[in-house]
Amino acid sequence: MRLTRRMISVLLMMLLLTTTVLSACSNGGGSANTGTGDSPSTDGGSKETITLRLTLWGTPGEIDTYQKVIDRFESSHPNVKVKLESIPTDYDTKLTTMVAGNEEPDVAMVESATIAFPLAEEGKFLNLEPLLESDANFGAEDLVPNISYYAEPGNMVGIGPGPETFLLYYNVDLFKEAGVEPPSSKAMETWTWDEFVEAAKLLTLDENGNNATQSEFNPKKIKQFGVSGANGWWGTWSNFIFSNGGDFVSEDGQTFGLNQPEAVEALQKVADLINVHHVAPSPVQAKNVPSTNVALQTKKVAMVIDGQWANFDLSKTGVNYDVAPLPVMKAPITTVVCGIFAIFKSTKHPEESWELVKALTDPEGSLELNHQGLWMPALKDWYQQPELIDKWTADSKARTPGYKDAAIDMMLNYSRQSPTGYIKNFNKIMDVVTPALDKLWLGEQTAQQAMDSIADKAQAQVQGRRDIQ
Repeated sequence: MRLTRRMISVLLMMLLLTTTVLSACSNGGGSANTGTGDSPSTDGGSKETITLRLTLWGTPGEIDTYQKVIDRFESSHPNVKVKLESIPTDYDTKLTTMVAGNEEPDVAMVESATIAFPLAEEGKFLNLEPLLESDANFGAEDLVPNISYYAEPGNMVGIGPGPETFLLYYNVDLFKEAGVEPPSSKAMETWTWDEFVEAAKLLTLDENGNNATQSEFNPKKIKQFGVSGANGWWGTWSNFIFSNGGDFVSEDGQTFGLNQPEAVEALQKVADLINVHHVAPSPVQAKNVPSTNVALQTKKVAMVIDGQWANFDLSKTGVNYDVAPLPVMKAPITTVVCGIFAIFKSTKHPEESWELVKALTDPEGSLELNHQGLWMPALKDWYQQPELIDKWTADSKARTPGYKDAAIDMMLNYSRQSPTGYIKNFNKIMDVVTPALDKLWLGEQTAQQAMDSIADKAQAQVQGRRDIQ
């Protein structure tokens, strides 16, 4: 068949179009190069290697664990390298300096009150909610409660990788010696506040062996306190305020709340452990009371109120201990505290940064420290599925018989977010509150007097509440 001039023209046009398309494909379609150009990747050469900067703080053991997570992440993401920058001291100051110099990292661990929300209010962080919603393998429903931090509804600024709760630690042997029945590890069956106080009296001994219920008891010569830690810092005593129905500010976020009846009653009961019942050390006596693990081991204290992380050191002492939920005033409750990972909006690699955040929150990556008692997992399945629970609790000295009820069940069903996550200007409020509390713990003022004395100054720092989701 002979080709006409028209047919030849059409064939030549098709050949030209085909050549053009093939040329474009071979050059990446003309899209912008988002890599750093460090070196070609190992996945067929289709991507160039990019580098993500990650800043965080932590103990040497924590940093080592993070590095292992990064190593695994890089193995599964061959075109991504992570530069880990550990900042052990003055973290907030150094990160703020980076931001001021437009040298912020891609991903950073941040503390909610001191730096996370101030930077979020400046619009420095990427909103993680769209990333969660579009991720087919990871969603908000996968996270345990109270570890997602929002600057405002719909704007998630960070996720906590290792949530922590609060527990009542006790020396089992001291309970046996005193003939005291330990508290139940179940939230709805554990001690009321009054039951807790009575047990603490029986477990407080003077130098002659008299307990705090006996008339011969000498409160000036105590060799074993019933409890310590209740007034240690806001992370501990706030649990009792929440349990009693109080809060740092009112529900509408407009009014200082620590001088209101529910909060005042809780604070007074904590102070009475020291000054009325003589079962807890005063601030002066506390200087001679060692840390949780040493206090229980040396039998200077029978019970300690502390964070879940205390299991890490305590489990290495060999002391016979167990845990229970905190004593209840009106309702069982525990506060969840955690550092959070955030992605800076300035990152050139938001998708890869999101993949890194997911890796950092994956309990599999931090399994060693979860098992040893330092952290708790961030994903809900690890609290619900028996095979996953066993991964971080089975054969662990840091996971005592009462742990599953006292920590795991409490985290899932009786926890609330740290006030740093929803109370605006929290640290400034506490700058006013803390000195007044010193007078309460020393017995110089009642809780009502102490909180009323600074109410106006604290009110001046109240800036509202964030919506927590």
